Amino acid sequence: MRNHEVTTVQPLLKEDGTLREPGWSRKMVQIYDRSKIKAPAFRIKEWDYYLILSQKHEFGVALTISDDGYIGLQSASLLDFRNCWEHTETVLNAFPLGKLKLPSDSSAGTTLYRDNRLDMQFIVRPGKRILMCNFKNFCDGKPFSCDITLEQPEMDSMVIATPWDKKGAFYYNQKINCMRAKGSATFDGKTYTFDPETDFGTLDWGRGVWTYDNTWYWGSGNGVVDGKPFGFNIGYGFGNTKAASENVLFYDGKAHKLDDVTFHIPPNSYLKPWKFSSSDGRFEMDFEPVLDRAAKIDAKVIISDQHQVFGLLNGTAVLDDGTKLEVRDMLMFAEKVHNRY
Repeated sequence: MRNHEVTTVQPLLKEDGTLREPGWSRKMVQIYDRSKIKAPAFRIKEWDYYLILSQKHEFGVALTISDDGYIGLQSASLLDFRNCWEHTETVLNAFPLGKLKLPSDSSAGTTLYRDNRLDMQFIVRPGKRILMCNFKNFCDGKPFSCDITLEQPEMDSMVIATPWDKKGAFYYNQKINCMRAKGSATFDGKTYTFDPETDFGTLDWGRGVWTYDNTWYWGSGNGVVDGKPFGFNIGYGFGNTKAASENVLFYDGKAHKLDDVTFHIPPNSYLKPWKFSSSDGRFEMDFEPVLDRAAKIDAKVIISDQHQVFGLLNGTAVLDDGTKLEVRDMLMFAEKVHNRY
């Protein structure tokens, strides 16, 4: 069984730009420094992505600020699960090349994007994250706005440092689950209000240098099980994961490490029922899709084929001490993405 846990505070990269210690950690103990990267600036990818879901199975909001070297993608999504509707609007920037100055650490600072159409910022304060967005002409000429606060008490996260087999390519990523959400989003005269008793946000914070062609699988969800916050992060396919997987359960603020998890996706429809299974028998789930947020770009050199599928999860999860949790109708997402860029 793999899953090397990194516990030493140290620079992320060695002098030659390769990872010092591949593996996973509960906190961001390895220090990211963009100036230590040996790859060209146009190959460096940095992003902050937040997803906030209402566990009443009604709606969600996703926000992204990214600097992917020769392109920047700033986006907001509104998801209406009751009506099986979603809209994602994206502002593209040519060759940001680090100009957005995304923070080198997830625990402090402000991630900001602003132009004459979009004003979006993620502000990190002690114990909380404040997400604000004002998007003109978001859909059908109508604006979208949100002001959401995520509570982040002291708790474990999933941090992974993953190399590729190509020298200089690496992926440094943190997933923070189980952040209680309060606040609201507004679009087309309707206000969508998050309830911190039931609703949660997730952060996907990534920095690194990717190879050109990648396919990955990622899934995440949060809720309340037996009166305590429960969440999970599952995924594979991205880089060389011999040192560690990114599969983790979160329960009452503590991380419980899983081994391999497999996504069983129906071959002819993303909206038919899926299954998730684990090599250690600790994540055995049925997934009933509700909405497929699909997007496809084929510009020959740049290709992106994305299916982010939202739905309800049912099954069992087993903690490190053998405690079995029963998960019932938890709103989550799982995705398959193929990118060439």
